[in-house]
Amino acid sequence: MSQRPTTMIPSTTDTPSPPGFWIGDTDAWLLAEGKHLRPWQKLGAHPTVMGGVAGTAFAVWAPAARHVGLTGDFNGWRVQSMRLRPECGVWELFVPGAGVGAWYKFEVHGADGSTVMKTDPYARETELPPGNASRVCEPLRASPMATAAHTRPPAPMAVYEVHVGSWKRPGGGHTLPTWDDLVEHLVPYATGMGFTHLELLPVSEHPFYASWGYQPTGLYSPTARYGTPEGFRRFVDAAHAAGLKIILDWVPAHFPTDEHALARFDGTALYEHADPREGFHRDWNTLIYNFGRLEVRNFLVGNALFWIEQYGIDGLRVDAVASMLYRDYSRPEGEWVPNRDGGRENYEAIAFVREVHEVLQREAPQATTIAEESTAFPRVTGPVVEGGLGFDHKWNMGWMHDTLAYMAEDPVNRRWHHHKMTFAMAYAYSEDYVLPLSHDEVVHGKGSLLGKMTGDRWQQLANLRALYAWMYAHPGKKLLFMGAELAQPTEWNHDSELPWHLLGDPTHAGVQQLVRDLNHTYRREPALHARDTDPHAFQWLVVDDADQCVLAFVRYGQRLEDTVVVVANFTPVVRHAYRVGLPHDGAWRESLNTDSGHYGGSNVGNHGRVLAEAQPLHGQGWSAALTLPPLAVVWLQPEPASA
Repeated sequence: MSQRPTTMIPSTTDTPSPPGFWIGDTDAWLLAEGKHLRPWQKLGAHPTVMGGVAGTAFAVWAPAARHVGLTGDFNGWRVQSMRLRPECGVWELFVPGAGVGAWYKFEVHGADGSTVMKTDPYARETELPPGNASRVCEPLRASPMATAAHTRPPAPMAVYEVHVGSWKRPGGGHTLPTWDDLVEHLVPYATGMGFTHLELLPVSEHPFYASWGYQPTGLYSPTARYGTPEGFRRFVDAAHAAGLKIILDWVPAHFPTDEHALARFDGTALYEHADPREGFHRDWNTLIYNFGRLEVRNFLVGNALFWIEQYGIDGLRVDAVASMLYRDYSRPEGEWVPNRDGGRENYEAIAFVREVHEVLQREAPQATTIAEESTAFPRVTGPVVEGGLGFDHKWNMGWMHDTLAYMAEDPVNRRWHHHKMTFAMAYAYSEDYVLPLSHDEVVHGKGSLLGKMTGDRWQQLANLRALYAWMYAHPGKKLLFMGAELAQPTEWNHDSELPWHLLGDPTHAGVQQLVRDLNHTYRREPALHARDTDPHAFQWLVVDDADQCVLAFVRYGQRLEDTVVVVANFTPVVRHAYRVGLPHDGAWRESLNTDSGHYGGSNVGNHGRVLAEAQPLHGQGWSAALTLPPLAVVWLQPEPASA
């Protein structure tokens, strides 16, 4: 923590630098053109040796500033003048003796006559909010994960979405966890639960804790709330050692208006658009990046590569993509600026997104990107070379909205909403989808997932278990927000930890056990993930029984024995002798039943197995008479021939 005075001393003390510039001619040209692959290697603060003298080189982009000074604990918080490189708009200064651990700020005399103390946009560590000084860090070093071979065989993807500050707190109190606490508790928990990925709500520095990180001011700094950058690196390394991959929520769409950060950085609209019809986001009261400015795009594209190369992050989930793609997003008529062709598409933002993927494909092809995109914009997951945006996956918001709307209906009325459970398959293969039950569904008065389920508490729990088994069987990758596995009855509260005491109740512990079994079965059975984007690997068996609210489908693997048949009964009425077509004969084991007593259900089922009979049905050569438990989903798999 810096020990700076509250009031900065305005006098200037110019300490001469050794001959030469920190930024060479080539770097200056690349920065000016917005083509520097790794701008963080020259901008920001860098311990180095110049002219045989050890110190730190500081550099900041502020082309319209009248003057920029450097102040820090290494000079008694007096201001040292920096030198302008007019060819790239960067101010730089080498300070002998300034080393790792030093705190600093930039004093920017703006083009508009303002004088503001600014946080370094490229700072790799910042002060604990509400402080906003930047800190000189150890020399950069790439993570070994950054050079991993790019292989993408079909693989299961079960994501546990986590808000770091409210998952579990030391002693259950108000103290936020550290990265080392999460190494000790979160990593083994997620591994034991069978998740393949941890997705962290944004960890870039953000002044307002209740923004959950979605209003970041320090895109290159892991927030100081949970420890140091080295602590974050230890967490990522521990997750990798345990077999977990790490996805970060990344926010390149907008940034907050805080004076100390990017807003009007050099006294002009530098990172943002000057026209509020383009540069101000009405929903979040934030500023929108000017994606058409080369240096701004370089700042953001470089940031995507930074997290992957410097920390070994496995993927980025890109927030609010729809708000970037459309100029009229959440704007009334007449309050937005059309593109050059008079349309609503944001050509500059689209080019930015494609550039991100071009760079990552070339420099870090092992990385995965996921779009939170809620519109029908075409080819979000299509390759850039084929006119797509380049994402690997896209959140399926339509599936989420339709499915939750259906589950909120009283079973008496569900027959009229049957299409909500089937419509997603009409477009399931148009993109590579993730099925998200995310934090967005348990905030802002929306209640909890359990609270969205209809009926009394027993029925709510049964509906929730059925929802989870339906999701895990449905084509698409899986995402659950923390607390979903506890059947949390209340809305998520970022100011406290999850209600872990619920696990003392067998019905809540049963839901957790179900999620654990779903994850492990999903990962083990190729039919549930290996052909996720192959339309020939899915077949409806029962799609039109709206009156009884029964649905059934089959997922195919590469081998016949990999087949999984899924049957759902979304009413509280037990269905006896309900016949369903099966792809082949022999015995089929009931590999999962959400009504099992192990999960808190009523234990109605098929005694563990059924026999297929030579009665053709539903386009299959065999069928079996099943007992369908109430408000439940059953999975059937063929028993091995030797069984």
